[in-house]
Amino acid sequence: MKFEPTRVAAINKLSNFLEEGIKDYSRLRNFDFGPNKRSNISSLSPYITHGIVNELYIIENSLKKNSFVKIEKFIQEILWRIYWRGWLELRPVVYTNFLADLKKLKIDFKNNKNYLDAIEGNTNIDCFNQWVIELKKYNYLHNHTRMWFASIWIFTLNLPWQLGAEFFMKYLYDGDSASNTLGWRWVTGIQTKGKNYLANEWNIKKFTNNRFDNIKISEKANPIIDERLYSIEKKKLINPEIITDRFLLIFENNLSFEYSDFKNNKFKKIFLILNENESREIKLSEKVINFKKKLIEDQKQRLEKNSIDCEIINVNQIKNINDKIYALYPFVGEDLNYINSNSFENIEFLYRKVDQYSWQYCNKGFFNFKNYIP
Repeated sequence: MKFEPTRVAAINKLSNFLEEGIKDYSRLRNFDFGPNKRSNISSLSPYITHGIVNELYIIENSLKKNSFVKIEKFIQEILWRIYWRGWLELRPVVYTNFLADLKKLKIDFKNNKNYLDAIEGNTNIDCFNQWVIELKKYNYLHNHTRMWFASIWIFTLNLPWQLGAEFFMKYLYDGDSASNTLGWRWVTGIQTKGKNYLANEWNIKKFTNNRFDNIKISEKANPIIDERLYSIEKKKLINPEIITDRFLLIFENNLSFEYSDFKNNKFKKIFLILNENESREIKLSEKVINFKKKLIEDQKQRLEKNSIDCEIINVNQIKNINDKIYALYPFVGEDLNYINSNSFENIEFLYRKVDQYSWQYCNKGFFNFKNYIP
């Protein structure tokens, strides 16, 4: 299982899935057949996270070959990421509190044997240990497996969900601040209050084709309780009327400028922003950082082929640009935190049309959101 860090590889993966996998997606999507047999899922998430291919591009190409009714489940899964992002954008304090909790827990659990055994795959649960190995080797886990993993982490190993969310972010190529944070909250029973997700032996065996033995896990547990409430913050997603003749910042989540809503606007120069570990609150593995670097370099090469003046700079160099700047909005997460913490008054955000439209429907649950998908 490979994720080549190029747009060409992403398009090829999408094309292969549309030719073969999508027809059986609804029936087979929950099966984890192992890292070398992923034809039942698209495996596009590392590219979607970085904007190498965007959600609407995937959906439009899917609908060219299939009716909406036949692939509605696939479309819903693609749009879950937009929903999670929109939900978090309306409640950014959730992410702020997650990072604050994490900072304290990392100190408290620094020498905790249970925690250290978990992140090294040295527990007495074979499937969990194998998933730790798989995560570190391939930087990816099947979505169903992520649910099982989180459930075991929280309810069998009795570890804080925040440390599990950090562990995923460290190693996943598709690590996304919204999907990851809120997915872990959902398993705990905090996201949908009082409704936790519990993995069980028969479910794991069925959907892994009996690949694992020794699945001794807690199948009964109460939801985690978090009394903190988060009110919705009003967010103005308004782009300026005139977008031209300024520098543009592109962060790691928007790496296909030539297909963006702003491709026809003229900018002085485009700066592609690399955020390495010294500026991150959650430190990423070397493989994940290198994956991001190569994706950014791939975007640079595509821009240069279109004769667009561009340069890769470290996030800390933004402060050296003494001019008014546009920036493709980076979403709640590390890059936005860096901008906010430095109070850059010369940066004006540009928002995607799909986010401007869809985030208004992220104020409630996904089942409300999906009513507006068509």
